[in-house]
Amino acid sequence: MDRFTDSTMMTLTSEKVRYDLAESVGPDLQLSDVLDPADMAAIATLSLEYRSAHGCPRLRQAIAVQHDVDADHVVTTVGGMHAIFLCGSILCNKNDHALVQKPGFPLAQSALAFNNADVELLPARFDNGYQLDIEDCVAKLKSNTSLVCLASPQNPSGVAISKTDILDLLDAMRNRSPGAFLLLDETYRQASYGTDEPDPSLVSADERIISCASLSKCHGAPGLRSGWAITRHEALRQQLISGKFQTVISCSGLDEAVALRVLERSDELLAGRRRHLASGYSTVAGFVAKHSEQLAWVAPDAGALCCVRLHPQQFDSARVMDFHRELQGRSVRVAPGGWFGDEPQVFRLGFGLLPVPELEQGLGRIGNVLENLR
Repeated sequence: MDRFTDSTMMTLTSEKVRYDLAESVGPDLQLSDVLDPADMAAIATLSLEYRSAHGCPRLRQAIAVQHDVDADHVVTTVGGMHAIFLCGSILCNKNDHALVQKPGFPLAQSALAFNNADVELLPARFDNGYQLDIEDCVAKLKSNTSLVCLASPQNPSGVAISKTDILDLLDAMRNRSPGAFLLLDETYRQASYGTDEPDPSLVSADERIISCASLSKCHGAPGLRSGWAITRHEALRQQLISGKFQTVISCSGLDEAVALRVLERSDELLAGRRRHLASGYSTVAGFVAKHSEQLAWVAPDAGALCCVRLHPQQFDSARVMDFHRELQGRSVRVAPGGWFGDEPQVFRLGFGLLPVPELEQGLGRIGNVLENLR
């Protein structure tokens, strides 16, 4: 019985460590951050009934405003992963071909392969700054390609894909794969740094784009399990609603009520979180510069995450294992590159979950390990 494969990534939610630098979220919100006494009183009277499979109208409107689309184009889901799973189930069947990034979020690849579709990988590399190779992507498009799945900014690197590259890819899909959709995971899009404005969503650029995201990463509310899929394609939208009903019936009314409050306060919440991420970014940049003889990084465009690589000339597979083992002994966790299909010397480093002083302490422990392994 192996329909769902085990993943060591589950340790992110099942095992606690003192310095968790593997997570790609910002600080976790508390209910008191988004609910005032009047909100609490209103939620206390909330009916725990079934909800619409399409999603709460007010929540869909709040999501639509942030993506410059109509509320009818939005389907709420149980987190962003549910949206990806639904798209994979609808669009990727046994005789279909799909393209997905590598390295990337492993659950996205498994969602596309769930119905035995032919899933082909689009490699991006540390040495190329994790830039998507559009020519390679176009060359791999087939007449039976049904879905291209990308993330921008990408997980684990935080590197964004340019609008020009996305539009060039769509032009090629129109000619080579006319029935294909582009699923664009924009989960980290709004997690910009300091006063930098986030890039606008690309979902309104073309009817074939499906955008998915959630409140987990940028807003710090992964426990709400509130996400969405956005599409202007009517038949696909109806399939998403039907698929949602047949998998979870509806989202939790309680989750959607709190999610609405989060989005209503998003300007204030995100401004503070962007300042925090800017400080974390600077802290990591300083750490990498200090230890440049042993490691390097690819600076991210957005998100509380980046990819750091131990210099391959100094760290063979045995030394990489020593590195992670010593970190574990110091109660520090980073996300191994193998989780995402990357080379073993790479690890994802999260810099948003902890307060900056604790981030500095965790990085200090990594620095101690590097010194021990010289």
